[in-house]
Amino acid sequence: MIDDATLRALLTKTLASTDFAIPRARRYVGKVRDNYTVDGKRLLVVTDRISAFDVVLGTIPLKGQVLNRMAAHWFEATRAIVANHLVGVPDPNAMEAIDCAPIPVEMVMRAYLTGVTSTSIWQHYQKGERVFCGHRLPDGMRKNEPLPQPILTPSTKAEKGGHDVSLARDAILAQGALDAATFDEAAAAAAKLFAFGQARARERGLILVDTKYEFGRAPDGRLLVIDEIHTPDSSRYWFAEDYERRLAAGEEPRALDKEYVRRWYAARGYTGDGPPPPLDDEVRVEAAKRYIEAYERVSGESFVADLEDPIPRLARNLGIAR
Repeated sequence: MIDDATLRALLTKTLASTDFAIPRARRYVGKVRDNYTVDGKRLLVVTDRISAFDVVLGTIPLKGQVLNRMAAHWFEATRAIVANHLVGVPDPNAMEAIDCAPIPVEMVMRAYLTGVTSTSIWQHYQKGERVFCGHRLPDGMRKNEPLPQPILTPSTKAEKGGHDVSLARDAILAQGALDAATFDEAAAAAAKLFAFGQARARERGLILVDTKYEFGRAPDGRLLVIDEIHTPDSSRYWFAEDYERRLAAGEEPRALDKEYVRRWYAARGYTGDGPPPPLDDEVRVEAAKRYIEAYERVSGESFVADLEDPIPRLARNLGIAR
């Protein structure tokens, strides 16, 4: 684990954004990734930005390196289960991938009644709703309890500045966002990936609580997993060892993901409306430690950070002008 002093020193050296001059490339800036597309390939530069409630909140030291390595780890581990877009990893903060046309729906798998965002299943349940994305839920459940079985709760992908909306399959098809065949293919792939991820997490003493998958059509027509998979940004992990005790005591499970940051904001009354309060430096350091621990616990590998200034290193490794 990288010591606190090193993480504090990196607070002013995070990778907040990029703007590389790549000939003929189209540039698209997402919440966390800067995308450069040219000649049928996509370069995804994973920045240190952190988003929650569909809002970019600031930066976390080394977060981009952790996400990039964990996504690559899972893409390789699941390649035989569902095909994905990964081509290579030319830099600690970058991934080369097949350029796909993203489908406008995220496939969200959930196994527990939890969450603090407006789209979370718990927020709907505590308001008295007993049908969520077409799934009927039993009465009498407590927050953080396991659902009767994992369920798919698709979410629309909002334009930048908007909020995602959870919808049932029928509503998504009625909107014309996806055709039935594409939806069902993506849904089946998501279920396979989630089952695999849960099994791997259990081996590491963790619970994969929920996660989201994104898919896209490759130029050859294949539906591929894109963006990231089972990272602390796209997934919720809890420690298994004390989950039952904390549930019985009415305490929140120990989390190993960005839920820590969500809870910090929610405790201050912010859940995505208006400008976010600035992230406290101690929260940024603690979040960095949790991201690193998540990688090490999930992958079983030590995280070795590259502490070189990321912009010149990226330019050199990618062979592009700054």
